[in-house]
Amino acid sequence: MKNLILLFSLILFCNQLSFAQTQSEYDPKMAEEVGADAYGIKKYVIAFLYRGDKVADYSTEEKAKLQEGHMANINRMAEEGKLVMAGPFFGNEELRGLYFFAVESIEEAKALTESDPSIQAGVLKMDLKEWYGSAALMLMNEMHMKVAKEKI
Repeated sequence: MKNLILLFSLILFCNQLSFAQTQSEYDPKMAEEVGADAYGIKKYVIAFLYRGDKVADYSTEEKAKLQEGHMANINRMAEEGKLVMAGPFFGNEELRGLYFFAVESIEEAKALTESDPSIQAGVLKMDLKEWYGSAALMLMNEMHMKVAKEKI
């Protein structure tokens, strides 16, 4: 009986190991599609969005209109494949949110960020940094659409 349990455990372990290996196999086609290097990584530019110096210059209604334009701009950049992830921070801190851009240069990210109405109005300001992270982030927008019931 002990040997039977040991044999069953060994078979189960081998099946699990085989499944894990299958799940983590390198996919050269996907790697190429997302622009991965040999390590599965690529360069991005992150925009750190801070509260701008002109927030107090705008009424609540004007800020709501700027926010509407801000969200439309985020959606446009995501649809173009330039923005792979974005989001605000909770709370009322100076650091308001992040953009992760799939672009080649800080200059290109700067031009994209400056297309935001809230940046143009001085309600937000940015700081850009190059970042080396998983190329799988390029799949984020497609995955997000599969879990979002409503569009932002």
